[in-house]
Amino acid sequence: MGGTIIITGANGSLAIPAVQHLLTHYPDYTPLLTVRNASEADVNTNKLRSILARFPDIKSAIVELDLASLSAVQDFSSSIAADIAAGKLPPIAAIVCNAYYWNLVQDVQITENGYEKTFQVSHLAHVSLVLRLLSSFVTAGGRVNSLEKYPPTLPEDLDLLVKPDVRKTPDDFGWKFQRYANSKLAIVTWIQITAVAINPGNLSNSRTLQTNTPTMLYYLSKFIIRPLRPLLRLMDPTMRTAAEAASDVIDLATDKAYPRQRGYFTLLKKDEGAPESRDQEKQRKIWAKSAQWARITPENTALKAALE
Repeated sequence: MGGTIIITGANGSLAIPAVQHLLTHYPDYTPLLTVRNASEADVNTNKLRSILARFPDIKSAIVELDLASLSAVQDFSSSIAADIAAGKLPPIAAIVCNAYYWNLVQDVQITENGYEKTFQVSHLAHVSLVLRLLSSFVTAGGRVNSLEKYPPTLPEDLDLLVKPDVRKTPDDFGWKFQRYANSKLAIVTWIQITAVAINPGNLSNSRTLQTNTPTMLYYLSKFIIRPLRPLLRLMDPTMRTAAEAASDVIDLATDKAYPRQRGYFTLLKKDEGAPESRDQEKQRKIWAKSAQWARITPENTALKAALE
């Protein structure tokens, strides 16, 4: 089939082995890899470059993209659409919405767009990216892959997702985690009617567990979760490494696994998202609100009828 595969957060724990799996097993595809910091000062982007260097015959690119800026997403989308129209890039076969943000140690962070940062980076930026690029997909239709888990409860007032109550609660850590979890449930609810979502598992060696987390969680990851992963897996079958999850994500993105199907998967098994994500009325509301927050209009997406 071939085509361009866009992977956001491409220098992340899961993304780096995913890129290697893509280049090794699907050389007909063109990886377009976005990272927040493309400079040589970023050690993780350099790891990504070292992977690409092993496959010099495959066209690929690393592009800097800050998902905390919707204008940056708009500019990126316009540039990619223009390159595809001009034949500089093949049509899009898949967009892997891998990037996300969380912060379990700081108070609410607001982006330049006025939205809560976790929700914008994890969800809204991808909504903008996907809907703006729909007309640039392969003729047969491509795939949108999103990586999700953690079923919380969405607030009745959906505007609280992007502009949450800044007052602290007695369980401050739980409140911070709830913001991250809300972004994931919103994606699953939105994705149910648009594409594919996969829970890649609990990744024992993910850098996330050591970034923007309390000291307790950092040491829990380093001295218990990582070394005891084989034992923990007996209790939780979804406990695995990022490399194990990476192959599943790419097999879905290339349509090798479950071709032409959509919905929710746990690991690589067909599953159902949280009951709330399957509520058709909430799907409709999240879809409409997400488009509004992401500044999607009939003029900048192929889904004109859905917005009129």
